[in-house]
Amino acid sequence: MRTAILGAVLIVIGVVAIALGILPVPEALALGDRVWPILLFVVAITVVTELAAEAGLFRVIAEQTARWGRGRAWLLWLLVLALAVLSTIFLSLDTTAVLLTPVVVVLARHVGLSPLPFALTTVWIANTASLLLPVSNLTNLLAEHEMGSLGPLGFAGLMALPALIAIVVPAVILFIVCRKSLLQRYTADEPTEPEDRVLLVASAVIVVVLLPLLVSGIPVWMPAVGASLVLGFIFLLRRRAVLRFSLVPWQLVVFASGLFLVVEAAHSLGLSALLATVSGHGEDLPSLLQLAGTGALGANVLDNLPAYLALEPVAGSPVRLAALLIGVNAGPLITPWASLATLLWHQRLTSLGVEISWRRYMLLGAIAAPLTVAAATVGLWLTA
Repeated sequence: MRTAILGAVLIVIGVVAIALGILPVPEALALGDRVWPILLFVVAITVVTELAAEAGLFRVIAEQTARWGRGRAWLLWLLVLALAVLSTIFLSLDTTAVLLTPVVVVLARHVGLSPLPFALTTVWIANTASLLLPVSNLTNLLAEHEMGSLGPLGFAGLMALPALIAIVVPAVILFIVCRKSLLQRYTADEPTEPEDRVLLVASAVIVVVLLPLLVSGIPVWMPAVGASLVLGFIFLLRRRAVLRFSLVPWQLVVFASGLFLVVEAAHSLGLSALLATVSGHGEDLPSLLQLAGTGALGANVLDNLPAYLALEPVAGSPVRLAALLIGVNAGPLITPWASLATLLWHQRLTSLGVEISWRRYMLLGAIAAPLTVAAATVGLWLTA
């Protein structure tokens, strides 16, 4: 609810800026035309993943993962890592934070292991693995619009090496830090029967069909909306009680809308000129590192979405936009508010009774974030 309240306050500030002429009406309308498909995609993909979770799809995946781990905690961790990577790349970092977090916590407890290494893996990878595809992160969708005709495949080609590095570096750090917990053995129980096999199969089929459509070049909101309507209709026939307003991430939509308005108004007041002096110029390695570092700092001080919106106008090219994405996507590992995904992740942990020390989290992030951002930026420079 606090997210929605903050978003409402930001919207009021934005409306006042429009009324006072600080943000011209044509610019506000152009902003709305740009962001409505993105917000519609976020709503639709969230509904799809929430319904798939209700059908038991993610629980089945978790139980199968436990069997594939063959009683070795390190192998189970690698499988959870792969699952977090795939979930983030194709279904977005917020989906991973919201839906995979309870799955891995239940999975770890199910086999008698500490849930913390798996929970930390989920939130770190949710952020750092969100570089490869436009659908992986809201910031990517915004950047793809600015990159022109690059398209999803061109975007993936540019981000492939940085994305790989941004996955490997934090994974190595996590394994070193959590090695005592991960060098153990466990026993997997027998899988449970699904409550409704029809819903489970339907959800699995829809998700499998949806994934390639998200990278096909079709505007991503179209297949996502189609999938949400089809799956919603099936639930209407078989489990109507699940269809409730809380499936819609309205708080996120209100918050993001307010951020868009306020940052756009700030640009009208000269924010771009100020940021241009600290974010560097050019596409040489020092300049790219400067821009990525500024993005990471902005994300950890404010949040990755306003940090991206503030710095986007001073990026100016696909390569520099990619460097900015590295900073705002792979950098938010230090403060709890650095990304919405981290806040959602902590909310899920609290509801599951899992305690985590924010002091330890921030210390680990202060090591991982600079190393990850720097290494991924070098990878971008080598690619470009």
